[in-house]
Amino acid sequence: MNQKSPVAVVTGAARGIGRGIALVLGEAGMTVYVTDRETRNNKISELPGTVEDTAEQVIERGGQGIAIPLDHTDDRAVAELFEQIRSEHGGLDLLVANACNGNALPFQKGPFWTLSLENWRNMIDIGVRSHLVAAWYAAPLLIERGGLAVLTGYTDPNTKVMGNLFYDLAMNSVSRLAHSLAHDLSPHGVTALAVSPGFTRTEAIIAALGEHPPGSDSVEFPGRAVKALLEDPDVKRHAGRTITVADLAKEYGFSDITVEDQPNGVQDE
Repeated sequence: MNQKSPVAVVTGAARGIGRGIALVLGEAGMTVYVTDRETRNNKISELPGTVEDTAEQVIERGGQGIAIPLDHTDDRAVAELFEQIRSEHGGLDLLVANACNGNALPFQKGPFWTLSLENWRNMIDIGVRSHLVAAWYAAPLLIERGGLAVLTGYTDPNTKVMGNLFYDLAMNSVSRLAHSLAHDLSPHGVTALAVSPGFTRTEAIIAALGEHPPGSDSVEFPGRAVKALLEDPDVKRHAGRTITVADLAKEYGFSDITVEDQPNGVQDE
């Protein structure tokens, strides 16, 4: 990590895992550009959280949070984000490609021919492609700093993920994308990999299942995984891999947040 001016981009950070990662990076004193199409002037979901909220929370944690309202299906807007970072910082230490729209439709299990083809757009055109486009524009800036690219996803090669072909295809595509990015970026000093969170208490999960579903992790647990990877001087050994947050916690010795970790003893949202 560049110690003079550590700079990160976290996409899809208005809520959920992206927000949690941004907060942990803010706590580490980083400059964090947070992107999302969910803004105070453009509320798309009834769930709490906007890109401005996350940026303010990053500042409260001790970092510099910069809110970038951004629809990741707009390639020109993504290009402008990274042009702004080049102008302001000259390089990038960390990209967390997290933006996805997989929950835009009610989740459905069943044979693939019974599922809506609109899921392809949600999970592939938006989810997987957004990861690729962010990495495409970020690559030259990451090379400037010898940075780290982390994709969020999920994969288990032995099971069909969640019983939904489109979700399964998207998540396994993210893992393969991380593998391919690593192949191209490693010779230039950049490490690319995918991180697989477990059952996480996102705002959507809390709305559906209550405040603390059994066996769930906070949204900051994946953030601690990303921070540990960023601080590892030998992180290149993980290039191209998809690693669960639980396995990273064992390797690096971090744990999930507790009530005591939260400001005023308040649990994670």
